[in-house]
Amino acid sequence: MNELFNLSGKVALVTGGTHGIGMACGKALAKAGAKLCVNDIDDEKLVSCVAEYAKDGIEVYTINFNVCSEEAVDKGISKIEAEVGAIDILVNNAGIIKRIPILDMPISDFEQVLNVDLVAPLIVAKRVAPGMIKRREGKIINMCSMMSVYGRQNVSAYASAKGGLKLLTANMCCEWAKHNVQINGIGPGYIATEQTAPIRVGGHPFNDLVMTRTPANRWGEPEDVGNASLFLASKAADFVNGQVLYVDGGILANFGYVKGENEL
Repeated sequence: MNELFNLSGKVALVTGGTHGIGMACGKALAKAGAKLCVNDIDDEKLVSCVAEYAKDGIEVYTINFNVCSEEAVDKGISKIEAEVGAIDILVNNAGIIKRIPILDMPISDFEQVLNVDLVAPLIVAKRVAPGMIKRREGKIINMCSMMSVYGRQNVSAYASAKGGLKLLTANMCCEWAKHNVQINGIGPGYIATEQTAPIRVGGHPFNDLVMTRTPANRWGEPEDVGNASLFLASKAADFVNGQVLYVDGGILANFGYVKGENEL
């Protein structure tokens, strides 16, 4: 059983892996034996994350490049290949969100979100996939969302990008699965991160919404998503392809749930 989840000798790249969900994925993969590479465009985050990973005994290779630039991605991954090794596992985690009503959102903002959340995963995947295809082995994990399947107010760009990423994941599978490359997505639910801390206080309307609508009756932890990334990166998921694994505490299974209703 342990061998199924052993990633020793594998090289993993987590884009945006300096904090939050990305860091949780990085830690899960590294603890299973993978050589971890983390990308960001913020040098301060790249420096600070080294110490954070070290708390768990993890040595991390950090690199700054813009995932939205084909040239920068090529240079960055070429450097990883030369200094660490060929990438066996890619977690397309880097992303942004802009909470703006549709009528107020500048098209430039809409395009920026699509570029980071949808186009960038394609750019990075296109760069690493040929090597995986040649070696007939590889794992690509795209960070999707519950909003890959439903919308909410004020997140039109994000939901559009994540919905597109779900279908891009499926299409990558259709083209690359025959080469023994597995391409899947993860759809996090509402996760307890630094970014969500201000709205997780008791009495906040959004916290109340999450707590009453989530059958598991809690916010998810970054480690919940990290564990899902380990599964999808492992041999245990060798016949799982083109899927999105929703780590959401049951919201999508029963979004109409209200705590206290229908309970005996």
